Amino acid sequence: SEATVRRDIKALAKEGKVEQVLGGAVLPRTIDFSFRTKETRNIESKRIIGRLAARLVSDGDVIYLDSGTTCFAMTPFLKEKRDLSIIANSARLALELDCPGIEVILLGGTYRPDRLDTVGPLALATLDHLRGYTAFIGADGLGTDFGVTAGDVESAALYRLAVDHARRNILVADHSKFLSPSLVKIVDFGAIDCVVTDRRPAGDWMEFLSSVGLEVIYPTDNEQGEVPHSESP
Repeated sequence: SEATVRRDIKALAKEGKVEQVLGGAVLPRTIDFSFRTKETRNIESKRIIGRLAARLVSDGDVIYLDSGTTCFAMTPFLKEKRDLSIIANSARLALELDCPGIEVILLGGTYRPDRLDTVGPLALATLDHLRGYTAFIGADGLGTDFGVTAGDVESAALYRLAVDHARRNILVADHSKFLSPSLVKIVDFGAIDCVVTDRRPAGDWMEFLSSVGLEVIYPTDNEQGEVPHSESP
């Protein structure tokens, strides 16, 4: 019965095995934001997003990719492009894209071994000299009243600058990121032009995204991520 389910969820929440949310429960969110840990989560969702997002990139483009695992999922599909220039602060991404037809501009800075990326004043100073690119930005969480968020201050600062200098900004986020915001705001949704995700967001989210003028790209239910569906305001 519903009453039994509610009691079971409450008991599991007290034990820390689930987190109660409106309408049910989700697995507890972890504070481990290391690249190796994050790349094991929602693998298929990120592959779908990576394919859809890469279709927004044309030969000869200049793009910024953040150091998250969702942007990293774009790399197999970007290798099919030609004459790309990619701005990145991820050492892992730079090594993965070491192939003909792709130039990687790697931002210097303080190296974080757990995340395989660079951050800090030097990374910000280098990025401050760059313009005219399309930015692909991931998130650790999303909130209608708080915007696009990251789990730490340094990542948020770098991604915020990347968004500020870009000519177009594309948010790549799987369905789990719509559950709640993370610690630090990157930008408001007004700074984003398009959202790419692995499934159609819930009705309240779709209403919100439409109200702020965002195009939402997601796969159709019966095409397993191969053909995108787009909803524009």
